[in-house]
Amino acid sequence: MRTSTKSVLLAVLFILFVAASCGEKDPPITPDGPFNISELAGNWEATSASFIRDSDAMAVEIIGDGGTVTMAVQSSGRFTMTIDPYDRPAYTVSGEMFWEIWEGNYYFSIEWADYPGDWDSYGATLTGDILEIFGGFETGEYDFDNDGTSESARVSFTFVRV
Repeated sequence: MRTSTKSVLLAVLFILFVAASCGEKDPPITPDGPFNISELAGNWEATSASFIRDSDAMAVEIIGDGGTVTMAVQSSGRFTMTIDPYDRPAYTVSGEMFWEIWEGNYYFSIEWADYPGDWDSYGATLTGDILEIFGGFETGEYDFDNDGTSESARVSFTFVRV
């Protein structure tokens, strides 16, 4: 009888664990939100691109300092961005843009290729041929010291369609 009670108790715990695990679903994602992600398809050039270090608010303005940022977006939301600061070699980042629906609200989100399965939410507006993307704490990374190690940063980009 004691073995039977243990078996029942273990079975109940297992069922509760499975039920709790199944209840934790990712929020739904969609290409349709305040604007459709497919509207971003094409090539973009930044007119401003800021990185602000979270730890001490140090800021870098790539365009203002003489660098460039370009972005190519597919209609699916997949993109490649090339960041070319004036004082170091250019580098490329990529990922996918989409809308996350959470508690009835749409949040512009990016899943960075370097962090599959994890995404950050941003503010975004599309007005004609101008796209603005801005994020809060830890929504980007930049090597402020040019020492080979990127630090977490807030980002702000303004792009114009080219």
